[in-house]
Amino acid sequence: MRAIDLFAGLGGFSEGAEQAGCQVVWAANHWPAAVQVHANNHPVTAHVCQDLQQADWTLVPAHDLLLASPACQGHTRARGKERPHHDATRATAWAVVSALECHRPALGLIENVPEFTRWQLFPAWCSAINALGYAISPHLVDAADHGVPQNRERVLIALTRSKHPIQLALPRREHVPAASIIDFDAGRWSAVEKPGRSAATLGRVQNGRRQHGDRFLTAFYGKERGGRSLSRPVGTITTRDRWAVVDGSRMRMLSVDEARRAMGFRATYQLPDRQRDAMHMLGNAVCPPVVRDVIEALRAAA
Repeated sequence: MRAIDLFAGLGGFSEGAEQAGCQVVWAANHWPAAVQVHANNHPVTAHVCQDLQQADWTLVPAHDLLLASPACQGHTRARGKERPHHDATRATAWAVVSALECHRPALGLIENVPEFTRWQLFPAWCSAINALGYAISPHLVDAADHGVPQNRERVLIALTRSKHPIQLALPRREHVPAASIIDFDAGRWSAVEKPGRSAATLGRVQNGRRQHGDRFLTAFYGKERGGRSLSRPVGTITTRDRWAVVDGSRMRMLSVDEARRAMGFRATYQLPDRQRDAMHMLGNAVCPPVVRDVIEALRAAA
């Protein structure tokens, strides 16, 4: 099965598709750094760096499966208040419609945050895809249910050229604990009680100790107000450092290597040299094991 990857980013969609036996023949993204990283890991794939809303889809190779992760920043609850550029990021989803109209592949798979389905224009977007002959089947998926050591809920929308939407028979794999990704002998540790540490952070650490003892995770922002047990998957990896490891009187942020493992990428998957770019791409990525399981279920059902 030949696939193309729109808004390819770090390449989680491509990686998972290849694990499911697909050949990713074309990938595109607007950020040169992301295109380069994707090319480093998928050298056989043809790459384009451009705004996909301006794409000439007639130049894209023939394919059986369209993969796409339109921008989520205009939808996610993590965005904060509404900002002027959010209309533009939400509009990236229309590139999917243009690509489908041109090539009419047998299958499509779209990934986004769950709030995507509550977008004011989501019904219109669905109507456009229906008009092209596709049935639409959204599935709410937690990466932890697919063996990824992270709780990460996303909507995976299956598109099929069928009369009715399909229901995917997805496996439910055993949860993998956060302890499996953390190396307590690595990283740059600092004292929990160091000068300048915020009162909010110290309060979360104290709460975590009461709940989980000496070793646990704590979030620097979000809904986690105390600690998170290492026997659970880590919480959602985001585009900026969020999770800290606490070990007795010391603490540090999750490393890039640990975040890569938390996202389900293989250890040899190349990342940007800059830590900030690596974390940003990982936080925006799709978890490869989830993609593998969904594509295998999609192939079985279609």
